Amino acid sequence: MNNEERIQRFLHRVAAEDLSPTYLKGLVALAKDEDLKGAGLRDSNANPQDVTSSVLNQTGTGSAALHAREDLVLCGLPLVTLVLEAYDAQLAFTTHTEDGASLVAGESIGEITGPISALLMAERVLLNFLQFLSGVASETSKYANALGGASTKLLDTRKTTPGYRMLQKYAVACGGGWNHRLGLFDRVMLKDNHLAADQAQAGQSLTDLVQRARDLNPDLLIEVEVDHLEQIPAVLAAGPDKLMLDNFHLSDLQAAVDIIGNRACTEATGNITLTNLHEIAEIGLDFVSTGALVHKSVWKDIGLDWK
Repeated sequence: MNNEERIQRFLHRVAAEDLSPTYLKGLVALAKDEDLKGAGLRDSNANPQDVTSSVLNQTGTGSAALHAREDLVLCGLPLVTLVLEAYDAQLAFTTHTEDGASLVAGESIGEITGPISALLMAERVLLNFLQFLSGVASETSKYANALGGASTKLLDTRKTTPGYRMLQKYAVACGGGWNHRLGLFDRVMLKDNHLAADQAQAGQSLTDLVQRARDLNPDLLIEVEVDHLEQIPAVLAAGPDKLMLDNFHLSDLQAAVDIIGNRACTEATGNITLTNLHEIAEIGLDFVSTGALVHKSVWKDIGLDWK
């Protein structure tokens, strides 16, 4: 396999159709139960209710408009219908945009119509999903744009909110990033603690460990994390698919890329920021990864206004 073929195998984006409906409905159901009966508390309310909406005189149908209150990259539309269905099958959603769209402040996302009480109950859960995921997509877009026209691809990490990984990886994809491995199951990734635990941090022991990973997992991609230049030859001797260069200074990144050449893909990770991405982009790396796409993201302001 040549390097271009390796790169293509590493390129993956979670799409809306990849997400399990059962998984999404489970998240929606949990969010609904938190709101209506305090799910998560030792003594939750067995009688789900919205005590505020119950005092209203109006019991017919109504409509509300969703719109961006600030510039953002939209994400979360597949959840809108699922949230509405969880409250009332008569709630209907219409939109003329799509996930991944860049919206400006004031731009329309869509309109919801249906029973007033159900719409009021669904509002907060609906907005929480949209604001949260649009935050991740928007932050990802900043990092992707900072790479400019470089061939280096932006990757996420496993630093995700427990229970929400696939949604956050979907949001990264909507923002223009690519997804790193999804979990422990889909790629061999020997990191520093694996090397330390196996006492295989250098020399022949390191080569043997990488080779063993290849022999035991012939159909999986093999990635190895290194934190200094001296480890690279021992890793390359076993034919990995990618070397992850952890917390390398810019000069050492360039040296690493020169040493590795086309024998494996290259990825920079650690201390990746918006301010240094333009310098990293000039080195010629295949990939750059950062958990900041998720953990530095900020919810975006999205409004639901009654019509």
